[in-house]
Amino acid sequence: MVAKCSGADCCAAVTHPAAGEVPFYTDKYFTRTRQIVERYGDIEVTYAVFMRRPVLHTPRIAVAWLRQAMAAKGAAVKIEERFAEGDWVGAGEPMLYITGSFAALSEMETLFLQKIGSAAVAAFDAYQMCCELPKTAFLAMDARHCAGTEMADLMAYAASVGAKAAQAKVGAVGFVGNATDATAHYFGQEEGLGTMPHALIGYAGSTLRAAEMFHETFPEVPLYVLVDYFGREVTDTLAVCERFPELARAGNLGVRLDTHGGRFVEGLDTQSSYAVLDKHAPYALRAYRSEVELKHLIGTGVSAAAIWHLRETLDTHGFPKVKIIASSGFSGKKCSVMALAKAPIDIIGTGSFLPDLWNETYATADIVAYAGEPKVKVGREFLLRAKA
Repeated sequence: MVAKCSGADCCAAVTHPAAGEVPFYTDKYFTRTRQIVERYGDIEVTYAVFMRRPVLHTPRIAVAWLRQAMAAKGAAVKIEERFAEGDWVGAGEPMLYITGSFAALSEMETLFLQKIGSAAVAAFDAYQMCCELPKTAFLAMDARHCAGTEMADLMAYAASVGAKAAQAKVGAVGFVGNATDATAHYFGQEEGLGTMPHALIGYAGSTLRAAEMFHETFPEVPLYVLVDYFGREVTDTLAVCERFPELARAGNLGVRLDTHGGRFVEGLDTQSSYAVLDKHAPYALRAYRSEVELKHLIGTGVSAAAIWHLRETLDTHGFPKVKIIASSGFSGKKCSVMALAKAPIDIIGTGSFLPDLWNETYATADIVAYAGEPKVKVGREFLLRAKA
């Protein structure tokens, strides 16, 4: 029940639930409130919506749904956004005011808040990641981690908002695309990006054969090859580069590191990882502050040392234009460590901008005016509009 969008500027309104289904999905006390108000007399009210932590203003899907649902009810609604999309919003600051019929709006609160809180936090996370690594392109690979297609729509939208904010703030490359066709429009793309999963490598029987199969099937698509399936990241990388030298010279070949945390990238161990990082980014080893940060620098999996090791190998063998794509747990914290080590990553594929603590995503709405008269529960006076 997701409306198909026609382009990057489309509202991409999530139409679930339709106006007639709202009572079925909303909190019961809101439905009972509507029934009471309809019995004793409707009144105009104004809601203030806020978050309890800093976020980026990410309202488009929620606002589009509310306008659509209210129009279906034949009810007018006035929405005053206090920030532009992508603006920083502080904890407790009213993000927007919503004014309309109490009877019509009362049932909308549950569904509206579902569509605004998590997106605002995810956008904040995406923004921070892009700012940490402004020269790196990001690919949103969150869809598989989402609780359904509606959440996937919200999270892709959030990543695009965070990326645009980082582009405006620090000139970041930001998120340039995502993994699914359904939400590609948020990034100005006609379809999802990405090449091959591990499953294709297993099917092909070798990394090189999988690369050949892909290129034979999709010769017009840049060839980005997973190289960790057999634990031969360096060996298989060089084999693919030697097989496709023209793509390598043209910059249309890339290798993706997705090595899991149970082992080191081929050719590395703890001692050699220290040596690699000491050669390329010695300052990083003097600046880490926790065991987690140290693991991101020289540990198993996709570490900064592993990325430098692969870059050095590619350059030494005459493949300086072959891109390195990194994935596997690239949260904001991991991105900050990669920035510390100046890791030469061209593209990061990640879904780790999804909120870590779900209780931080809870948006809240309180009525702050009845029939134009300011009134709010004790303790929430900070939501009242400032007097002119």
